[in-house]
Amino acid sequence: MTANTTVRSVKALVRAPDPLTQSAVSGHLDSAPNIEVVSPERPDPVDVAVVVAERMTVEVTSLLRKIKDTLRVPVVLIPSEIDRADLFTAVECNVVAVLPRVAATSNRIQETVLTAAAGGGVYPTQLLGELLRQIERMQREVLSPHGLHTSGLTPREIDVLRLMSEGLDTAEIADRMCLSERAVKRVVFGVTRRLNLRNRPHAVAYALRSGVI
Repeated sequence: MTANTTVRSVKALVRAPDPLTQSAVSGHLDSAPNIEVVSPERPDPVDVAVVVAERMTVEVTSLLRKIKDTLRVPVVLIPSEIDRADLFTAVECNVVAVLPRVAATSNRIQETVLTAAAGGGVYPTQLLGELLRQIERMQREVLSPHGLHTSGLTPREIDVLRLMSEGLDTAEIADRMCLSERAVKRVVFGVTRRLNLRNRPHAVAYALRSGVI
């Protein structure tokens, strides 16, 4: 006998600039068997938000920040146009996927929403290249001169967390890095406090997720 497994639907919130677009995008998503569109009036939890906009205006940016602060879910942005200067702002607002409106077919919208809900990202090749260049410039011109990494960690903090991930204790880390044990403890305390991390394992997990160790 075959086990009956139920696949949970991805719950999506749609925000569009007008009722016609709202209805059209919601219809595209509702036609997928594994996506459920949640009404903005209902307080149900959602897995992903879809925002349709002409461009990244102040109002749209404000909406994205509100979604980030209140829902804390990945966002799919469907813009008519987006400037290169707006890319970093979009990423800061939890936008993990940008689907240009001219390419927003029913299948593409559904696939992008499912990818975002699963923890992935979707950016057009040109936009992705520009985003990577912006990150490189920020690292070179802003972070590196102040001894920081894009993860928010300093080189010394990264070294300490790397040794912690290898199982070394405070004394061993201090010996390896030619530091006092008190200095190592200050580094760990500074990381956990600044990044709101619970403890040493949480700090190591953060560094692993950031790709620095």
